[in-house]
Amino acid sequence: MGYTGRSDLGADLLMKSTAINVFQKQRLAGFTLIEILIVIVILGLLISLVAPTMFSKVASSKRKTAEAQMQMLSTALDTYRLDIGRYPAELEDLRKSDEAAWDGPYMPREIPADPWGNPYVYSLESDGELPYSLKSLGAGGLPGGEDEEEDVVFE
Repeated sequence: MGYTGRSDLGADLLMKSTAINVFQKQRLAGFTLIEILIVIVILGLLISLVAPTMFSKVASSKRKTAEAQMQMLSTALDTYRLDIGRYPAELEDLRKSDEAAWDGPYMPREIPADPWGNPYVYSLESDGELPYSLKSLGAGGLPGGEDEEEDVVFE
């Protein structure tokens, strides 16, 4: 029949080497805790460098949005004046009015709030060259303020 011990030894070695290879592959498949912590620290550093720049852009974009909305309101106010002969007493008159020559609505939707959620301040009294005053009170919602809380005045 021949020598059969050798084939059993070869099969036994083959099984052991396969088991070792499977174990090594499983061990190499994941990341260690140290590697994960290093990646988290690097991501934290990158975010701490980028975040302040991004948040400052948000504040300036809100200010520009307020200026654009006030320009739209100004156009509606001027159109109202052309039809009626005077500026409205309040911004809501751009949406509905009992005036005889009223040809509105002069705003397609409700009067928008400023980007900070506060109503725009409109008055027929003005210090500038416009016959009315239109402004946003900024993030604080109170007159005056500095930085993001500073008033945005339409000129």
